[in-house]
Amino acid sequence: MSQHFVIIVAAGSGSRMSSDLPKQYMLLDAKPILMHTIDQFAKANIQANIILVISESMQAFWDEQCKEYAFHTSHQICYGGASRFQSVKNGLRYIQKNYELSPGDVIGVHDAARPLVSQTLIENLYQSCKPENPAIIPAVQSSNSVRLGSLKESKAVNRDQVWLVQTPQVFEASLFQEAYKQEEESTFTDDASVIEKMSNGLTIYPGDHKNIKITFKEDIAIAQYYLNNTI
Repeated sequence: MSQHFVIIVAAGSGSRMSSDLPKQYMLLDAKPILMHTIDQFAKANIQANIILVISESMQAFWDEQCKEYAFHTSHQICYGGASRFQSVKNGLRYIQKNYELSPGDVIGVHDAARPLVSQTLIENLYQSCKPENPAIIPAVQSSNSVRLGSLKESKAVNRDQVWLVQTPQVFEASLFQEAYKQEEESTFTDDASVIEKMSNGLTIYPGDHKNIKITFKEDIAIAQYYLNNTI
C-alpha cells in the first residue's frame, strides 16, 4: 500500500500581517490557524504522515499552544530553512531519514496558512497522483480581469488562461526527490515551479475558492465567515 505524506510549511514569519506573531499561530475560530490546517489532513481519508516544518525559534511556543488548546493530533516536527525551498527540502530530508520510500508513494506540500482546505480536495488530489500524472496542483481560474506588465505599461491577458495556484500540491515521491536535488533558484516560488524546471508536465486539478491563503488581517475575518456559513 502506498504511503502518503504531507509537508506543512509553517516556518514563515508572516511579515505582511504586520504582527510579531506569525500568522499560522494566530487564532481562527478560537484556536490557532495551524491546528485547523493539521486537522484537515488528519481527518482526510488518506492516512497521511504529517510533517510540520516550523522555525526552531517557535518550537517552545508551539509546544505551549498544543498544551493550552489540548491539541493532540499526531504530527512530526522538523525545522525550516532560510527560504521556502530550503524548508520543504528539510521536510523531505526528514521523510527520507525516517521512512523507506517506495514507488507509488505520494508527497504533498501545503501552506500552513490555508486552514480551510477541504478534506474532499485533499483526498481527490492524492487519489489523482499516479505514474501517468505524477504532479498534481490545485488551481482556480481568475474571476477578475487580468493585466500583465508594470504600473506604467501593461496589456490585457485572457483571464480564461490565468490560473491561481493553491496547495496542497502533490507529487509522486521519486519525482519529488529528484526535483529537490536541484540548486535553489529565485523562480522557485512553489513546488510546482521546482518540478517545472525539470520539464515535467504538471496536471491542474480544479481547486476551491474557499481554500484561501491567510496573508492579511482581513483574511482571518473572511476565513471565519466561511467557517460560520455554508456556501
